[in-house]
Amino acid sequence: MNDIAMKTPVTPRRDIPHTVSPGLWTLAWRRLKTDRVAMVSLAIVAAFLLMMVLSGLNIIAKDWAREVGLNYAPPTFVGPEPVTAPPAVEGKAPDPSAPAGPTPGSAFQSTVVDPIGDILAEIKGGPKAGDQTGAAPPGAAPGSPAAAPGGFVDPLGDVMKDIEAQKGASAAQGKSVDPLADVMKDIQSGKGGAGVAAADERRATLPFGADKWGRDVIAKTIKGSETSIFVGIAAAIVATLVGTVLGAVAGYYGRWVDDALNWFYSVFSSIPYLLLILAVAAVLQQKGTLTIVLILGLTGWTGVFRLIRAEYLKHKGREYVQAADAIGASNLRRMFRHIFPNVSHVVLVQMSILVVAFIKSEVILSYLGFGVPVDVVSWGSMLNEAQNELILGKWWQLAAAGGAMALMVTAFSLFTDALRDALDPKLKGLEGV
Repeated sequence: MNDIAMKTPVTPRRDIPHTVSPGLWTLAWRRLKTDRVAMVSLAIVAAFLLMMVLSGLNIIAKDWAREVGLNYAPPTFVGPEPVTAPPAVEGKAPDPSAPAGPTPGSAFQSTVVDPIGDILAEIKGGPKAGDQTGAAPPGAAPGSPAAAPGGFVDPLGDVMKDIEAQKGASAAQGKSVDPLADVMKDIQSGKGGAGVAAADERRATLPFGADKWGRDVIAKTIKGSETSIFVGIAAAIVATLVGTVLGAVAGYYGRWVDDALNWFYSVFSSIPYLLLILAVAAVLQQKGTLTIVLILGLTGWTGVFRLIRAEYLKHKGREYVQAADAIGASNLRRMFRHIFPNVSHVVLVQMSILVVAFIKSEVILSYLGFGVPVDVVSWGSMLNEAQNELILGKWWQLAAAGGAMALMVTAFSLFTDALRDALDPKLKGLEGV
């Protein structure tokens, strides 16, 4: 028997390959790679998010408040604004050799006659407006300050004489009597200037123009994206989280829990949305990014609640949920481990819509004075400034803020729509799985 067993050939054992089903996000990524529009939108959204992070770390646009250009400096591709000569006096040809303006130290002679000059002179007890004798007013004590031209007494005449005398004595000793001399030196050397460049160093044009203070519009737009995108995404996450949790609880448990949450939803939805935002902002009376996030997030959850509640009412009676109940899965596990992945595309679409809506709401709040503080820049505050600049023909700040906001919002919406299609369980049989 041992000889026969030794002569019998042994068939090698073959291992059966173990295949692992790809997960939901792996399938979604395979579908996204085949969608060219989705990949371009993802690249744009990633670029904006990276720009927001780098701006928050002060790696880029950290000197956005520095006045590097002239006031309302136009874009470089438009060219500098032409310098216009002062209007000539009618009936007199302009003198080319004459200076452009009054020379320093020259006295200004006005030809306007004061219609109540005589009356004021009589009230003050001095000579009339036309009488410029320079004599002291009647009844003045000897040694009193001399009357200025027009009969008015200079109350600071003696003080100025003392200052001039002290200045002459100090100048003879080689000392400076100007109390602001050191401060002016620091400003001119750039030490004391808080983000203000010297007048001769300001540029006449910038790559995309300057605002009314001479700040670069491109740097301002990059810094504004940090605030606007953060407010939009953070507020959308807060609203989506609140709406999803309340909608899941109401749709899954039903009965009196559903009735109570529906009553709470009806109270919020019965108040006009913009009026509710303004009411909460007026009650808080605090300006800041966190305040705007809380205002928008705690008032914009109603739409998400309504849709998620309907989805949970539809899914809680299906076979896969009953099977999870049969194997002893808890309510929380059935709600968020089994049902939630099948309604996640609805959550993503609603969050995309809320990001767009909250960016617009931030613009409205900043316009009405309930938005970001004065020292914080956002796309909303830029559009608020641009409305006044547009009347003067300065369109570049409006174009920069509006273009950046439109590009971000469009790309985010397209990417979220593509992600919704990729995560839809009904599309698992398509190409790319």
